Amino acid sequence: MDARSAILRSAFLMGLVAAVLGVFFYQTDIWSSQADAGSAVIQAYKGPQSGWPAPHLSDSVSHRALAPLPGVEYPEDNPNSEAKEGLGKKLFFDPRLSASGTLACASCHDPDLGWSDGRRRSFGHARREGRRNSQTILNAAYYDHLFWDGRAESLEEQAMTAIAGPREMNQGLNLVADGIRDVPAYRRLFKDSFGDSTITVQRIAQAIATFERGVTSRTSDLDRFLQGDREAMSDRQIYGLHVFRTTGQCMNCHSGALLSDDKFHNLGQSHLGRPSEDLGRFLVTGDTSDVGKFRTPSLRDVTYTGPYLHHGLIFSLREVIDMYDRGMPQVIPRKEADNPLYPEKSPLLEPLDLSDREIEALLDFLEAISTRPRRMSAPDLPGMGRSDA
Repeated sequence: MDARSAILRSAFLMGLVAAVLGVFFYQTDIWSSQADAGSAVIQAYKGPQSGWPAPHLSDSVSHRALAPLPGVEYPEDNPNSEAKEGLGKKLFFDPRLSASGTLACASCHDPDLGWSDGRRRSFGHARREGRRNSQTILNAAYYDHLFWDGRAESLEEQAMTAIAGPREMNQGLNLVADGIRDVPAYRRLFKDSFGDSTITVQRIAQAIATFERGVTSRTSDLDRFLQGDREAMSDRQIYGLHVFRTTGQCMNCHSGALLSDDKFHNLGQSHLGRPSEDLGRFLVTGDTSDVGKFRTPSLRDVTYTGPYLHHGLIFSLREVIDMYDRGMPQVIPRKEADNPLYPEKSPLLEPLDLSDREIEALLDFLEAISTRPRRMSAPDLPGMGRSDA
């Protein structure tokens, strides 16, 4: 290499080093300023909620403050009792309620799997695949509408719908009591729960619903933070709380104690014109404005309840956030452009342009609202050989 080439090479390398260092110190300045701003935000959140930054909400949305879960309310026509809850637990795990004698409520709502089943879609009677992802029953007591499309308005109705569903337990409601009516221990349990030993499908549903109302989230780090323990969440999680309430616009739908508005929204995931098409709430109401709408799920314990969305195609919370960050793009074949059922995506969705730091903070915050569900073993079932108690 001659002297001139060596000089040019040295100059090039020095320029490259200078450029790299310039970018490094520029990024350091940015991150430093962001850290200073973040520190001020974190200190604001460690104070009373009245001093927190205002949430970013769309014009049509009312503010519902985050809060710990309240106590569960039981309906007047199905009051709670320890005996009935215990009976409901046995029925929840009992496959004799299904037509095949092999499926129980717990088949799709397993306590070891976040009270769902971890599958994209569940298998029901004769191994038929369900149409949607199986939702967790955690905190189901707090909803006014059950199932993704809201077709049941009480847990009692939800239980009977699942038992009778051809893709679920496929049992005729007039036959559901037959599998357990002749079991002496069950007759005693029904007498303890209802005052006499008569076994009916309505009482079966009431007992299961009573048990399910007791399946609630444990106290999370966010709950402790909201109750005054400002050390319950890390600074990264507190910053994630800030993103959740502001630039992430998450509180448009995920708010209040349940972290759900219990309403129906079109997220652009109807898959109209594709093999996975699902018209959502429209299939219940027949109202074209409900095409593609699904009920907002609670975010409590969300890290334990995947996969996500009604179709169960998303297994990563990072991917869910990325989809919202892009405004939840709606992909519909051009041939469907004139379809009268062409869905209108929710106006609450818009590109967010979140930074990597904000996305990571959101993921940290989702950890703060997630607590491993209580462990529960399947009970001994009357007349099944293990115990008759």
